[in-house]
Amino acid sequence: MSNLTKRDMVVKISKAVGITQQQTFAVIQQTLDSITESLAAGNNVELRNFGVFEVRLTKSRLGRNPNKPEIDVVIPARATVKFTAGKVMRQKVLQRTELMIK
Repeated sequence: MSNLTKRDMVVKISKAVGITQQQTFAVIQQTLDSITESLAAGNNVELRNFGVFEVRLTKSRLGRNPNKPEIDVVIPARATVKFTAGKVMRQKVLQRTELMIK
């Protein structure tokens, strides 16, 4: 099982829609840039039937370096992105359950 790369998406969408790979790449890159900029501004990004990206703040906590477990290190609070799958995606991914169990 291989990963889907941006390049793979460009080729597949370009063939399906009938536009050049350069145009397809520009659209995909602009979409990803728009999502990133919106999240950086503190906004949630909701893509119906796909999912929701939201910015959440993690709490600060104590951690330990495995090489020096006697020393506690404070891990500061930070903003992270959380993704929640939409209904259609969740249903399609659930269909893989039986294949992965075998």
